[in-house]
Amino acid sequence: MDNSSPAKALLARLEDSAVQQANERDRPNYWSSDAGSLVTTANVDSVGFGTGHSIYQSSILPAIANAQSEVILVTCFWARSDTLTELNDALRKLSAKAVRVGTTIRVRICFSSASLLQKLLHTASLTGYTYAAARWRSSLSLPPPEELQGLDLEVKSIFVLPFSVMHPKFVIIDRRHLFLPSCNVSWEDWFEGCMELSGPITDQFVKFWLSFWASDGDRKYAHDASLPSPAEPRNADELPAHDGLLASKSVGLTNVRTIFLPSPHHRNPRYTLPWLHCSPPPPTPLNICLLALFANAEHCIFIQTPNLTSPPVLAALSAALRRGVNVHVKTSERLMILEQLVTAGTTTKRCVNRLVAEHKQRLRRRKDCTQAELEAGLVKAAGGLRVEYFKARTGTLQASAEPVQSHLKLTIIDDRIAVHGSGNMDRASWYTSQELGVAFISAELICTIKGSLTLAMDGRSQLVYDSGDS
Repeated sequence: MDNSSPAKALLARLEDSAVQQANERDRPNYWSSDAGSLVTTANVDSVGFGTGHSIYQSSILPAIANAQSEVILVTCFWARSDTLTELNDALRKLSAKAVRVGTTIRVRICFSSASLLQKLLHTASLTGYTYAAARWRSSLSLPPPEELQGLDLEVKSIFVLPFSVMHPKFVIIDRRHLFLPSCNVSWEDWFEGCMELSGPITDQFVKFWLSFWASDGDRKYAHDASLPSPAEPRNADELPAHDGLLASKSVGLTNVRTIFLPSPHHRNPRYTLPWLHCSPPPPTPLNICLLALFANAEHCIFIQTPNLTSPPVLAALSAALRRGVNVHVKTSERLMILEQLVTAGTTTKRCVNRLVAEHKQRLRRRKDCTQAELEAGLVKAAGGLRVEYFKARTGTLQASAEPVQSHLKLTIIDDRIAVHGSGNMDRASWYTSQELGVAFISAELICTIKGSLTLAMDGRSQLVYDSGDS
């Protein structure tokens, strides 16, 4: 697979008339008439792994406190936590700075889920619910307006019953710098990842935010001349020290080819009866790109995902194994079990067991075949399969909280293409949730990501199956 193949495959599929017709009903869908606009570049400033709290504490919150004109924070889950407490401190500092210099800084906070009751009572309108300033403290545990007089703050939530959660997580600072974490503003000590980006990719996230989250009043700032000019890539010594992370790396790569991969929400979960084939997933850019990457992988597929219950993903991995592609999966054995059962009717453990059983059967079939069958190519060599569950370290002193589950969403194809963002390999992400991802096409970047991830995951996995040991 050459470096242009992912973009070509995605654009060809998105330009298909049936796909365009399906996407016309989505919101947002601005790319349906110009799929090529999703292909762009990014400067990759840093990569880090740790808990959600350590990621916010080490890089995102300092950037928020130092913003000059605007902060856009989009997350899925919002909850009282150390992260929220320190976010409040950062907002107070930002407000005090604005008052001191005689300006007002725009802050937009967007989320989808705060509690079961909040979701059950939420408006189905995609204009969402905007919280009055009088409710910031009581409903969201934010500072009261009198403590944030230097900020033009708006807080909005959007959720659509039954399962359409808005799952993306990103933070834009002054429309110059972008943080792409896998974590929410919440209390879970989970294993997370974050990339700090700048350059043209930032414009893609701003455009997505403007088309879905922004209020009518915000759209007049689409090309605000008061905002700073586009950011130059930052040198390693300009980046904040990422203390408290399990692993971090200043990258400093410029003009990395990227594909912006939105995936709008869908109310219809497309359930089918158990004995029927699963309905195809909505043809969103993220879904199409991942399926194309799986189908065209030549050597290896690596996936680290909170859960693995998406039928299209499982089918694609089985097909890749049949082609001789090596597959390595790291996931969680028992993460959000009830949610898996409700949205997928199964669990990650069941799906992993089925994937392993199919692979063992494939290996036995090849082992038992005759020489004539081998020579005729009737039984092909299967790729290797390795599956691991995340396991917290025990018995060692840690400088920061030890992650207890893995919440990272990362896919690497042939060590040359990585997809990072909010999308899990579970049924909810593929069929009902709004998601956002970015495909990075750079062997050098993938080498850096894998090196940092290996360091951060050291001693934090439990082997479930390795066909190399069979």
